[in-house]
Amino acid sequence: MTTDPRDIIRRPILTEKALSLQEKFNQYVFEVSRRATKKAVKHAVETVFGVEVESVQIINMKPKPRRTRSRRRMGRTRHWKKAVVKLKEGQSISEVQGG
Repeated sequence: MTTDPRDIIRRPILTEKALSLQEKFNQYVFEVSRRATKKAVKHAVETVFGVEVESVQIINMKPKPRRTRSRRRMGRTRHWKKAVVKLKEGQSISEVQGG
């Protein structure tokens, strides 16, 4: 995959669970491109943030049913891909720190 690293990483995920992973295990959670691989995510995080990555886990988030404005119709959320990136000891990403 020879694309720009900024096309692979879409946005950081800053939920309570993701922030607790940052504090306890030095892991950061990102929404990534659906075509991204573990190697591509590792390279993108190392390039964009200038850190060393220890491991990458990728999770495919499946669409879930949701109600639309009309109570009779059901819609679906979108399909997306999530990456949990573990950094080496002593490394951190200051741009992704939660409030």
